[in-house]
Amino acid sequence: MAIDWTHIYKKYKGLWVALKDDEKTVVASGTSVHEVVEKAKQRGFDDPILFRVPSEVVPYVGSFR
Repeated sequence: MAIDWTHIYKKYKGLWVALKDDEKTVVASGTSVHEVVEKAKQRGFDDPILFRVPSEVVPYVGSFR
């Protein structure tokens, strides 16, 4: 099942975020991976899910021959 990250995109555009295992709850955010990992560890999350939220959502339609 797909996870709706619309609220994450709106709030954290262009930033790195750390998520809990539920893949929905943001536990830390920042401009660098190092910053986000440190913040997450300080909050008790030693192995969060990390990803960079895009600054802009651009649709892509691909094809192959």
